Amino acid sequence: MSGPADQRAIPVLDFSRYDAGAAGRAEFLEELRRAARDVGFFYLSGHGVPQSLIDDVLGASRRFFTLPEGDKLEIEMVNSPHFRGYNRVGQELTKGQRDWREQVDIGSEAPALPRDAELPAWSRLQGPNQWPSALPELKPLLLEWQQNLTELSTRLLKAFAVILEQDENAFENIYAGTPNHLIKIIRYPGREATESEQGVGAHKDSGFLTLLLQERQKGLQVEAADGGWIDAEPRAGTFVVNIGELLEMATDGYLKATVHRVVTPPSGTDRLSVAFFLGAPFDAEIPLLDLAPHLKAQASGVTRDPQNPLYRSSGQNALKSRLRSHPDVARRHHADLLAQQARAEAIPVA
Repeated sequence: MSGPADQRAIPVLDFSRYDAGAAGRAEFLEELRRAARDVGFFYLSGHGVPQSLIDDVLGASRRFFTLPEGDKLEIEMVNSPHFRGYNRVGQELTKGQRDWREQVDIGSEAPALPRDAELPAWSRLQGPNQWPSALPELKPLLLEWQQNLTELSTRLLKAFAVILEQDENAFENIYAGTPNHLIKIIRYPGREATESEQGVGAHKDSGFLTLLLQERQKGLQVEAADGGWIDAEPRAGTFVVNIGELLEMATDGYLKATVHRVVTPPSGTDRLSVAFFLGAPFDAEIPLLDLAPHLKAQASGVTRDPQNPLYRSSGQNALKSRLRSHPDVARRHHADLLAQQARAEAIPVA
């Protein structure tokens, strides 16, 4: 039997082996199990996303960030009640601290729901994206990217279900219905242009799976079991995949969501990445899998943070995250929700 994964290294998994016969599939699934249990991060090659599409998405992302500021601010996020659009450097927060990156958030395309007190508060998150008129090719490219990464993430979830000894479609309610996925195209300016080495502060991702495309400059770091940091350097032809808090919750901690951060790149450089976050539909409830006894015995439970509670409701988790990360949007469009939150936090718990 294989031993535990090297917890000071991020493994590389070739997804093409999942469809390469029984022996190849078994080897891939064992590697996936060890990576997910011991590290929580892995590189994924053999994923089937065309290199031409990867190149086009990186190129278009670069072109967006070279646009004049006015063209970028045309789609500034603060103008969207659905938390879609462009943020200048320092506008997003992680644990209350500014992240030194500029970025565009693109969610799943869906019509806005009416603002109705009878609807759950998370219904406000559903709505259209903002697209830059100065770069019309960005919309079709990112929607094609979203489709490709959704299909890839769905295949990965089925593989996770298999290593959990579940039916392959155990996570179907995560990818069925109206999707709730998020793309971020992100640029981190070099250190001479920032106030901090925090590109993104240390955190766990809040969704199910994250697939990250890196360009050429390193900066992503993964927390190791000994408390140190492992550089997740760019590797051509791969995505960096990590497990989010909701997949950890669904497996009672058998699968591991790992803390990670991004450090600001050196002076004279910048860093470009494209992140895809797989989320459940807003109206979905996170499944709690009934694991076999030998797997349940290895489940460490879900990490609890009193400052960052996790909910079974997908929409409630998403709304909590967006209100905290983008206070300018929250104040402009959702002041009533902030007031409700403040009142709830002021009530002592019996």
